[in-house]
Amino acid sequence: MLKRHRSRENQTKKRLCLSLEFLPHDLVELILQRLPVKPLLRFKSVSKNWKSTIESQRFQEGNLICSRQALGPDVLLVSLCEKGDAGLSGHARTVMFSLATASKVRFPFSGSMFCYGHCDGLVCFYCVYAPSFVMNPATKWHRSFPLSGYQQLVIERYNRLHFKFISFKLGLGRDKFRGTYKAVWLYSSSEYGLDNVTTCELFDFSTNAWRYVFPASPYRISAYNRPVYLDGSLYWLTECKETKVLSFDVHTETFQVLCKAPFAHLSNPCNQTICILNDRLCVSLKNWPMQVIWSFDSSGGSNTWKKMCSIDLTKTSPWFGKPEFALLPIAVREKKWLLLQGRDFLDPVVIYNLHSKSYRLFYKPREPVGPVSYLQSLFSAL
Repeated sequence: MLKRHRSRENQTKKRLCLSLEFLPHDLVELILQRLPVKPLLRFKSVSKNWKSTIESQRFQEGNLICSRQALGPDVLLVSLCEKGDAGLSGHARTVMFSLATASKVRFPFSGSMFCYGHCDGLVCFYCVYAPSFVMNPATKWHRSFPLSGYQQLVIERYNRLHFKFISFKLGLGRDKFRGTYKAVWLYSSSEYGLDNVTTCELFDFSTNAWRYVFPASPYRISAYNRPVYLDGSLYWLTECKETKVLSFDVHTETFQVLCKAPFAHLSNPCNQTICILNDRLCVSLKNWPMQVIWSFDSSGGSNTWKKMCSIDLTKTSPWFGKPEFALLPIAVREKKWLLLQGRDFLDPVVIYNLHSKSYRLFYKPREPVGPVSYLQSLFSAL
């Protein structure tokens, strides 16, 4: 059976080579850029020229653009602590299931948390007490990076004082001018006995080292929301009288207040979320019985919030009851299907139709899973 499969695969490669043999290489490259990642990985063995082309940064960036335009976001369902598939050792594995391709990917490590969404098809998993990992689910490439000062501080204080703490969230972004990737911890300092308002640590994958960023944010940030990445910047919600959206330029490594949020300060920060939908920065506020999502419009320098939709929480009650916290918007697929999940990883994923204003169950997990908005890419070297 395996020999027959390999024979068919070789025949496919030969037919493809023959059909493209007489075309200019620039045209061949444009054709290849529109293919999914899985066949491109196989086609690297067609010739040295194709291998060099497919592994080039320019080709991979073009392929990512084509994937974004043609397919839109996939959704990965991430099971962080699967047992039983790791052989005799029985160690936990990170398992990801793609809803678009119905394929499962396993990695021989685990993390208790993951960054929001993806960065050029790369997904980051981390734990406060252990080294973190960046991985590409499409190519199965992965790389670890060491503990930060923040993680070591938490470990030290937890072991010494056994204190309860709110875990701040890690962000992953890309310097779009240099093409380098950086992981960023931003946390309010007073919780850890530090004098400054916030502390920022950055891991530069090009130097393989953590360093501090000065000055850090002038405002405390909300620990309940994960930072989100879009077009060269990471974004947080602040924790102050007027909630603000804070941005961090991954290239210049500077903070600035982008704008005020379209809602006032909340007594419960779990009722607000920040997310990326339709390649736009969005914020959301739950105020029972509704949850409103706003989209940030920066076209023409307007910098205004526009209401994207309103979720009627009474109509989602068959799946979420009366939610204590805001539902988490995951992704918009085919420009009309908004995917939502509760804060519990056992909560189902529900689809809201932006056109018909209807709701239906999309996926009910049998074990704790966290959905991640994702695009397939070939990026595999940081």
